[in-house]
Formats: sequence, C-alpha cells, structure tokens
Amino acid sequence: MAAINTEYKEPSYGNWRVPRSAGLGNLGAIGTGIVMAGLLLGIISFAFLGLFPGLAVLAVAGAAALLLTVKDKHGQSVVDRFGTRMSFRLSRSSGTNLYRSGPLGVTEWGMYQLPGLAAKSTLYEFTDSYKRPFALLHVPSTSHYTVIFSTEPDGASLVDPEQVDAWVANWGGWLAGLGDEAGLDAAAVTVETAPDSGYRLRNEVIMNIDPNAPDFARNVLNEVIDTYPEGSATVRAWVSLSFNASLRSGAKKRTPEDVARDLASRIPGLSARLQSTGAGIARPMSAQELCEVVRIAYDPPAALIIDQAHAAGSPVSLTWGEVGPSATQAGWDDYRHDSAFSASWTMTGAPRGSVNSSVLSRLLAPHGDIDRKRISLLYRPMDSARAAAVVERDQNNANVRITSGTRPSARALVDARSAVQTAQEEAQGAGLVNFGMVVTATVTDKERLPDAAAAVEQTSGTARVLLRRAYGAQDTAFAASLPLGLVLPKHSLLPSEIKDAL
Repeated sequence: MAAINTEYKEPSYGNWRVPRSAGLGNLGAIGTGIVMAGLLLGIISFAFLGLFPGLAVLAVAGAAALLLTVKDKHGQSVVDRFGTRMSFRLSRSSGTNLYRSGPLGVTEWGMYQLPGLAAKSTLYEFTDSYKRPFALLHVPSTSHYTVIFSTEPDGASLVDPEQVDAWVANWGGWLAGLGDEAGLDAAAVTVETAPDSGYRLRNEVIMNIDPNAPDFARNVLNEVIDTYPEGSATVRAWVSLSFNASLRSGAKKRTPEDVARDLASRIPGLSARLQSTGAGIARPMSAQELCEVVRIAYDPPAALIIDQAHAAGSPVSLTWGEVGPSATQAGWDDYRHDSAFSASWTMTGAPRGSVNSSVLSRLLAPHGDIDRKRISLLYRPMDSARAAAVVERDQNNANVRITSGTRPSARALVDARSAVQTAQEEAQGAGLVNFGMVVTATVTDKERLPDAAAAVEQTSGTARVLLRRAYGAQDTAFAASLPLGLVLPKHSLLPSEIKDAL
C-alpha cells in the first residue's frame, strides 16, 4: 500500500510585469520615433547643408536618445528627473505648495476643505439594501464615485497555512471579478497602523465588569486597562471602490442619487465576498466614520479626542468641510500638515521572481519609529475584452524587443516568457489588474522623520519591493494613501498611454 505524502508545500506567487511598448532596445515607441526622426533629419542635413550641420543634427538626436535610454533603478531617465525638479521649483515659486484653510485661509467660504486632488470632492450618505448607511465620495474632476468598506482582517497568526492559501485564492478571484463590475474603474486597499489610545479597551471592559465579581478579578481587569495600551498598536484596513459616473464611454453621466441607487443593491454582495478573503467583517463606512479617518490622518493628535468622545458616548460630529488641515506645506521630500510630518514613497518595482503570501508582513507591521503608517495598494482592474487585447499586444511587443537586436538580453528573454505565460493564463479565465503601492509614514516630531524613513526603507527591503521617495509630489502621494479612492492616472496631465510609450 503506497504512503500518502501529507507534507505541506507553501505556494508562491509572481509573474507581474511592467507594461512597455515596442521599440528599439530600451526605447519605447515614442523614443524610437525620436531616434528615427533624428536619423532622417541628419540624412537630409548631410544632403542639403553639408557635413558639419548633418553631424550636429545627429549629435542632438544621439543626445536625446541617450537621455531617454539611460535610466536609474526606478525607471527614471534624466528627462524625468529634470522635469520633476522643474515642476517642483515652479510650484514653490508660485506658492502652490502651501495651503491655508479655515476662517484665516485663502478660501472665500472659510471651511477646512481638503487640499490638492480631493479639494473639490463632495461627500454624500445613502443607505444600502440592508438599511446600512454608506458614504459616497464624489470627485467631480474625474467623475468618480467612491464607496469605502471598513474591514477587520483576521491576520495570519495561529491560522492554518491551508486557510491562508484559500484566502489568497479568494482575494485573487475577488480582484478578477472586479473587472466585470459595471462602471468600476479602480480599487484600493489601505492598511493603517497607529498607537492605541486604550479608550476602546477601557470602555469595553468597564461595560462588561460584573458588579458581583471578586475584588481580585476586578483589580486584574483594572490593571489590564491601565497597562495594556502602553506600547500597543491598532491596525485598521479599508477597501475602496471607485465607480465612473458613466457606465460606458459616451453615456450620460449619472447623478449621485442614480449611482447610490445602483450601488445600494450591489454593496451587500461585494462586502459578503470580501469576508471570504480574510478581510473579516466588511461593512460600508458611514460618512461620519470617513470624516474621522481623514481628520486623524491630517492631525494625528485628534485621534485621542475622538476616542475619548466615543468612550464617553458622545461622538464628535464632523462634516466634510471640517476634516481638512488648517495649514500644509509640501517639501521636496516631506510633507507638513497641521501637527505632524509625513514622508511618502511609491512602488517602482514589484518583487522579482516568486514570493509567498507573507512577503509584505514586515512592511505592514507596526514600527516603533513611526507614529502612523499607511500602506495603500492601488488596483485598476481590466474587463475581459480589454485584457485580451492588452496581453496580446504585450506579447507582440516583447517579441519585437527580442528580434530587434542580434543578441537579446537575458532580461528580454525572461520578459518574453512572462508575457507568454500571462497570455495563456488570461486565455484560461484569469483576470488582469494594474497595481501599485503608496507608503506613508507620519511622525509628530520632525527630528524623528529620518528614523521613520530609514524604518520604511529597511522593511521594504525585506518585502522585496522597490520604493522611491515621492520627490516633489509628497502632498499628492499623501492624499493617494488615504482611503478616498483617488484614481491617480485620471489626474495626470500626461496620459498613461504616452508614459508607457516613452
């Protein structure tokens, strides 16, 4: 009788790719076009203007190609870095990196509205088919409506590895299913770690103490209330889904009431499917809860006041015009907002090769050098029709990069094999999702900011992700890390298609 092998083998995950257009060598489509145009102009100059003008034209074309081709480990060329630096200098010289709100601010209505990308946002509240209130955030500049789910992740501690594998599989299926959600443009998962004030524990214990309990038991509980919150951290997570005001291209834009009526019947199904991914109990956030989250993000000491109010049974009533900061200043590599200082990073490279399900554990875990830390994973699902065209085009572009030279590089060969595998998996029903990551570390003392930055960069190495400081865009990256459902490519002046072609 044959023995059954019961040894558990942990699965690995990977095969993510950076979208790139076809071109000569490391050049994209636009870079290749610039080189070919330079060669053509050089030949014309040789024919009509002589030797030296032709050489000058070729030298300019060669310099342009060099500036576009030579990139650092983050994929940034000299032109990219120069453009970022000049953009920040213009912003600082014009004063747009400074923000003042409230009665003494520059706005006519004297409200504490949010700065930057979310300045024109409007918050509504409706009820779903289960009669649960849910917040609906409208960003008119991109015509997006966002609904946010508050989750309570179970965590992987003391959980069977088979259960973790099932959660990961269900999460992949949940992401793939988003591609078929009508009108859905983007999704985001935000995980925040912060010090625990202890008021929630105190309120819970006091409400459940038996008046007839022995003195010893009561003393133990009182000691737990006094000592447990010291050094402990709270972990919260949110999932935001951003829907387009138009269900399809060219259709009439829907009003907030129309969108809420459509989402009211879909929210229970979306939250129920989230529970099978290890997210725990998922429920839509109310407008008041979202206001508290954003208010605390910009002014961390407000968390103590809000927790005290909840413990006393009289929660603070906030409106969307009161959650913004009174003053902010965006620096080159940091961001000051009210009583805190923050630094943000964006992911420029996913882990190479295969990784296991716990690869981000160290990055997500609380750290003693960081007061508040947010990690936001940004997703843009593709519908099945568009995904098929994208993977086929990506496979053709990878083949062009191999055949454009006599000796293709090892990375080009691996990239081509990865493109083939992606096309095969998509043909078998797998979903295709664009994703990115934004990390924000917040401290209340500027002198601790270098330690917080070192902690993020050190833990990102263990997570095998490549992070780049959001130089010149700290305010934008800070807003993107909040659970607001901002779709960053829609706010960019340069379309993403052109960026991929460079």
